[in-house]
Amino acid sequence: MLTTLVYPFISLAVTIVFLIFLAALILRLIFNYSDPNPFGKIGRFSYYLKKYTDRFVYPAARFLANFRVDTRLAPLVTALIAGIFTYFGLSIIHNTLFVIDGLTTGVITGNVKAFIGFVLYGLLSVLILFIFIRFISFWFVFTRNTFLGFVMRVTDPILLPVQKLIPPIGMFDISAMIVLIFIGLLQTIVLRVFVYS
Repeated sequence: MLTTLVYPFISLAVTIVFLIFLAALILRLIFNYSDPNPFGKIGRFSYYLKKYTDRFVYPAARFLANFRVDTRLAPLVTALIAGIFTYFGLSIIHNTLFVIDGLTTGVITGNVKAFIGFVLYGLLSVLILFIFIRFISFWFVFTRNTFLGFVMRVTDPILLPVQKLIPPIGMFDISAMIVLIFIGLLQTIVLRVFVYS
């Protein structure tokens, strides 16, 4: 089973990458307030750290500037967003492996009901992935290529009505989070009706 054999290693690797990134952001935050001597070793390290993390921190700094909050706090916002991305990324990977395992078991055992359940669960997982991609596309600067346009067309009928009720706060689209929670509940219902019944 991929979920039990492969996922722990993927989860460990992603968590390590996230912790390294988090450490870099915390160091950057410290350097933002300590302002080390630019000609010393720490100052040069601070310069390179800022240079390599700028593309991740800049959107958060721009967001904070809109609300007239100290932009030196941007690494904290970036760390929060990275934590959310890591959580949803790992959830998507786990769901993908779970669906593959379920479809394989359904085919091997000839359980049509479970197979249909895992297909529906997989389609909902793809929808979650598309909403996640859409969320990332608003945070970072992406070119509006064909795939992103396709993602927008698929998710618009679901997200736009919710966005009318709950408009985005700056760059944060809370409506997407509400839709993701709703789809998660649908996935639970699908599993209970088709797989675990």
